[in-house]
Amino acid sequence: MNAGSGVTTVAMTGADGFLGWHTKCALHSVGIETVEVPVGDAFDQDQAVAALAGADRLIHLAGVNRGTDDEVAQGNALFATQIAGALASTDSPPAAISYANSIQADNGSVYGSAKARAADVLAGAAATVGATFADVRLPNLFGEHGRPFYNAVTSTFCHLLATGGNPSVEVDRDLTLLHAQDAAEVLAGLAGEAALVERATTLTVSGLLDRLRIIAATYADGTIPALATPFDRDLVNTYRSYTIDRLPWPLVRHADARGSFFETIKVVAGQGQTSFSTTVPGVTRGDHYHRRKIERFVVLDGRATMRIRRMFTHEVRTFEVTGEAPVAVDMPTMWTHNITNTGDSTLFTQFWISAIYDPTNPDTVLEAV
Repeated sequence: MNAGSGVTTVAMTGADGFLGWHTKCALHSVGIETVEVPVGDAFDQDQAVAALAGADRLIHLAGVNRGTDDEVAQGNALFATQIAGALASTDSPPAAISYANSIQADNGSVYGSAKARAADVLAGAAATVGATFADVRLPNLFGEHGRPFYNAVTSTFCHLLATGGNPSVEVDRDLTLLHAQDAAEVLAGLAGEAALVERATTLTVSGLLDRLRIIAATYADGTIPALATPFDRDLVNTYRSYTIDRLPWPLVRHADARGSFFETIKVVAGQGQTSFSTTVPGVTRGDHYHRRKIERFVVLDGRATMRIRRMFTHEVRTFEVTGEAPVAVDMPTMWTHNITNTGDSTLFTQFWISAIYDPTNPDTVLEAV
């Protein structure tokens, strides 16, 4: 994936939400800067106008999907109206506007009607300023770091399974699921709207829970679950985001007079690539993140410090590791990471990554921890 269109700056509402974080990660990975535009009580007309004037695209994500009927209806209308007013006052408005609508927009519900009315407001504003308008109707989204009991049932199931809970299905029905990174690419203009169908997966709520139970049981000892399809990979990565407190994974080291032996990786199914490095004392490797790939670090000999940081936050986790007490650290997607040789001898490290390296789509984005 690449920017292709020459877009360099995107203005975004709802940037601090679940989809906002995923969209910022997708944009960052192709070198596009995000300018946040607060709405609601935090809305400032002058600030919004300034942000929009310097942007090539506006992505409107902010919305109200929880609350009373009045809060849902009025909140979505307010956000759209505020942005429309700012667009009308901008001398050089964005050439493209994307709106995170919902497939529920035509179902007659309070939420669906509110999203549809907001789309009408934004479409009118786009026409007034001569911008293209994409009414992106999203299905049920899932992805890393979704808020349980709020964003989606996938988030709730993952949270409960990761914390020893026992999730259950109250109403079984079909779900059309789309990973948040795929939604972000469409909203950003990095993928066509056909991706909303091509990359979506439909299954029942009970079928989703069955898959997640298998993933949780498999990953309980650090075994990588099946990664046979992009949906499997995205579901595994979503579940892993709720297990970061378990890192690192302990490995069993067997030693005798001949030396030592320990298993570093088990994968149920899917592609993968293993590599090996030596690092001299004081040197740091890494300082990058992946949007899709799973990567495992194992120190075979020497002493090192591994650090990971969640993108767009100051949340940093640090792991002190040695070859004498081997552990595995699985790098969470969209967490930048590195490894530093903190010993006085050469560091020997094994790396496993869940996809064979493709130079046309490396999914390795430089970013300091």
